[in-house]
Amino acid sequence: MSPRVLLFTGKGGVGKTTAAAATATLAARRGLKTLIVSTDTAHSLADALGVPPGEVAPSLHLHQVDTQRTLERHWGELQEYARGVLTDLGLDEITSEEITVLPGAEEIIALLELREHARAGRWDVIVVDCAPTAETLRLLALPEALDWHVTRLLPLGRRLVRLVAPFVRGVAHVSAPGDQVVDAGERFHRGLMEVRELLTGDNASVRLVLTPEAVVLAEARRTLTSLNLYGYRVDAVIANRVFPAEGADEWRAQWVSAQSRLLAEAEESFAPLPVHVVPYLPAEPVGKDALADVGARLYGESDPFAPPAVEPPLRLTADELTLALPGADREDVDLARKGDELIVTAGPYRRVLALPAALARRKIAGAVLRDGLLQVRFTSGSESGGA
Repeated sequence: MSPRVLLFTGKGGVGKTTAAAATATLAARRGLKTLIVSTDTAHSLADALGVPPGEVAPSLHLHQVDTQRTLERHWGELQEYARGVLTDLGLDEITSEEITVLPGAEEIIALLELREHARAGRWDVIVVDCAPTAETLRLLALPEALDWHVTRLLPLGRRLVRLVAPFVRGVAHVSAPGDQVVDAGERFHRGLMEVRELLTGDNASVRLVLTPEAVVLAEARRTLTSLNLYGYRVDAVIANRVFPAEGADEWRAQWVSAQSRLLAEAEESFAPLPVHVVPYLPAEPVGKDALADVGARLYGESDPFAPPAVEPPLRLTADELTLALPGADREDVDLARKGDELIVTAGPYRRVLALPAALARRKIAGAVLRDGLLQVRFTSGSESGGA
């Protein structure tokens, strides 16, 4: 059985690492074998837990990504080829090795390692402390975007490499990639697609962490729309650093009033998702005991490790495609058809959906965005061109 996978994201500084660590600590206290990992290069999980990576408590393991070692173990052919090309171009060996660990590699490797941990069968719960919102959205959109390019270019690329390889050395003075390099690229692609399958599956969900501030709330709304666009389920919202109303002086009473108004707005915006509240604590929760207390306050009587109750954002029937885009405005959503693909844009984000064969042969009869639900109806006739 697949482990329960929980991803935590939010605007930088809202306390997503604390929420992730508190959730993982609570899972371990309940006897669930729990792994907590991070796709955030800041690596603040160890600081929150107050311990180095490893077995940090009974049933709780903290994993920190070793980018270089993982690259060498799984995709060494790709890295070795890139190093060779850079050396051929005149760069020294040390510089070539540094350049081949590209920006963003650590986050991608963290996702690929997540797949390995999920397949190992060792864990009941895997908690992922994600990077701030914008980086997380780019990272989660990557597998499907890469798939679109790879499925079209890789077969052609393999044939092209064999054709031009004899001329590359003489003209460009660099080595052409061999079959082993292309094979490594295909493994990398398959790995990312398996990550996407895991994170959009029935046992995975995202939790949005926010503080009750107008700017943060606005970004969280956009994030909910974007995560749904890419097919990721959000099953809860966590409101952090909420001032308690009891015993408030005049200064704090103003904050309580403003936060209460924004919390009511959040509950309306994110309904029917639950909004869990974490009070503003007198001290930063560092260490397993403090985090376990935060986890208990955070979830109360609810079961945070039950399968997600929300439906998958994308649903298909015999003649209709439905995509949940909560919070999206009509003027921010655009729909286009190109062959057997449907291109959906929501704000600054775009997703290219490959239509199943049954729908790809049909024309679009109509589309409507109503109550955060994009419904695209198809006719029974065959598609004659782009729309």
